[in-house]
Amino acid sequence: MINFRCSMVDGENNPIISDDNIDKFAEILLNDYKQELLKEPGPINYLHFLESYLGANIEIMDIYYEDNPIWGVTSFNDGERLEVFDRKRKCIKWNKLKKRTIVLDNYVMQKGREGLALFTGLHEAGHLWLHSGVYTRPTGQMSLFGEPKKRKVVCCRKGDIVNFGKGSGYRTAKEWREHHANYFAAAVAMPKSTFVPFVKKMIAVQDFGEDLTSNTFALFFTEYLPKIISDAYGVSKQAAYVRLCKFGFDRLEKKSQLALF
Repeated sequence: MINFRCSMVDGENNPIISDDNIDKFAEILLNDYKQELLKEPGPINYLHFLESYLGANIEIMDIYYEDNPIWGVTSFNDGERLEVFDRKRKCIKWNKLKKRTIVLDNYVMQKGREGLALFTGLHEAGHLWLHSGVYTRPTGQMSLFGEPKKRKVVCCRKGDIVNFGKGSGYRTAKEWREHHANYFAAAVAMPKSTFVPFVKKMIAVQDFGEDLTSNTFALFFTEYLPKIISDAYGVSKQAAYVRLCKFGFDRLEKKSQLALF
């Protein structure tokens, strides 16, 4: 595995990194992991990537929450604890986690949610790879009370994941870390070197014929094209559309609509 290095960090080791650089890092990792993923569009085996390449321990649990569902958790240190629901005993308990453990909630792993599971797993991979310097406890570090200083596990809630691409102007370090993780997930699942040529090809082969209306273009770019991408990469249509917007294909839609008048 290639280790993450960032020349610019803030006072808490949060990396200061652009989306474009995350795209570049993602392709460096994929080239090292499985070069075929940079040649043709196709779904990544995210569990194999997490376990075999990033060296993560994968756990599937019913993560306990009070209001906002937690879909993924990353633990950077041995002995960190996570509150889960024990279905067998029908009670809540604390589970100790090993370092470099990624926990995925049973909800996202259910049949029919494969795109969500892939994105959530890669979101946690983004935390594990990009934010180790923020959360990992140095060996032998002691506090004033004689106990090792602990950092909490990273809990990623439903809103952290489904709101990808819906916000801007992140104000806090946590908001930036969640954006990093989301963008990393998209960049690994839909690498730029295959995504952009694939989308251009799909646009070029369309024959709208006499159906050249603004509604036709809107439907193509918001529904049909994201579905093609979803099928090719194994992601959700929402993730596909956010990726389209990142590379400016939504502007092509707007220009096409304006050209009709």
